Amino acid sequence: MTIPTDIANAVVNPKAYADWEQSHQAFAWLRKNAPLDVAEVDGYDPFWVVTKHADIKEIERQNDLFHNEDRSATLTTIEADQKVRAMMGGSPNLLRSLVQMDNPDHLQYRRLTQGWFMPQNLRKLEDDIREIARGFIDGMADKGTECDFAKDVAFLYPLHVIMKVIGVPMEDEPRMLKLTQELFGAQDPDVNRTGAAVENTEMGIGNIMATVTDFMTYFGAMTEDRRKCPREDLASVIANGEVYDKPLGQLEAMSYYIIAATAGHDTTSATTAGALWALAENQDEFRKLKADPSLISSMVDESIRWETPVKHFMRTAMDDTEVAGQPIKKNDWLFLAYPSGNRDEDVFDDPYTFKVDRPSNKHVAFGYGAHVCLGQHLAKMEMRILWEELLPRLKSVELNGTPTRVQANFVSGPKSVPIKFEMA
Repeated sequence: MTIPTDIANAVVNPKAYADWEQSHQAFAWLRKNAPLDVAEVDGYDPFWVVTKHADIKEIERQNDLFHNEDRSATLTTIEADQKVRAMMGGSPNLLRSLVQMDNPDHLQYRRLTQGWFMPQNLRKLEDDIREIARGFIDGMADKGTECDFAKDVAFLYPLHVIMKVIGVPMEDEPRMLKLTQELFGAQDPDVNRTGAAVENTEMGIGNIMATVTDFMTYFGAMTEDRRKCPREDLASVIANGEVYDKPLGQLEAMSYYIIAATAGHDTTSATTAGALWALAENQDEFRKLKADPSLISSMVDESIRWETPVKHFMRTAMDDTEVAGQPIKKNDWLFLAYPSGNRDEDVFDDPYTFKVDRPSNKHVAFGYGAHVCLGQHLAKMEMRILWEELLPRLKSVELNGTPTRVQANFVSGPKSVPIKFEMA
């Protein structure tokens, strides 16, 4: 059976993720009726939609069987794929970061920075991060009783943290935020490069390439600086690092910077904004959390599950195989639907309810297996610290208007979260 057209369209439609309910309803229908089946959408190659938590994990743990690099690592149209391959000498990906790599390269490039993102190394950053969090909470208090929590706090706090880790000066942070939103929000006219609806493939790829070029110009200059004068920052590790006893290639180095500078804050920002949105709509959960701050860690995990800012990655089957009883052919393309896995009724009790005390939260928002998010420990630490500092001061919070989400089928989160609040 092929997935019904309206359901398949909701899976690929950027507006369905901005609408939130539309995409969740589509995935709920799929989990019940076609948990692993083929979507055929005009303009796209057919692809399997993987909606069950167990099947996502099964595919992600078999890195030799399901590749990231042979076809696009994110959902793309046939026309866009052809144009990217023509531009990139046959490669289906504009970048070559850890996301677009398979072993042995993936393991070797991941090792380059893995130590930076391990909990034992991150502990030495805790005091600095706490000071940064307090600064943003003070700024929120200075606004009186109203702000846009997404734009005023959630977007800027993780941005400042990761830019400090990389070595980007504070005065360049607005530029990094703008470029990140242009890259991940390329389908959203409010945040993409042109500020207009994307009318054709040429325009869409042109927007993304212009943003990538700006990133590469910036980080190219940073590489030259760090090779002359290395510092204690991540940029120096990338600029002077070696893989296979050779310096990183230009594409690989620039891709490393870009993925660190974008994924290093955008997903954390989305989750942080989504958490406050959920608490403002669920006053019992807010009161529960206020009464018992020991629930902050479980609330952070719940907010990650709840928001799941990365909506999908694609995998390509390298041989004939079988998943959940379905025959998968060599070169088949698979869409790993993380929001669906994180609402799977077989894994999560009452999955459409935000619970700050949800036990044993085995979400797949960070992925699974060898490609699990490199920055997950930093992201969780940032969120934990922010809530440890904010909750004692936040006496009340409620929505002050209608929040909105980014229109995108790859990375999407809150775009605006207007709130009224009272601070102690």
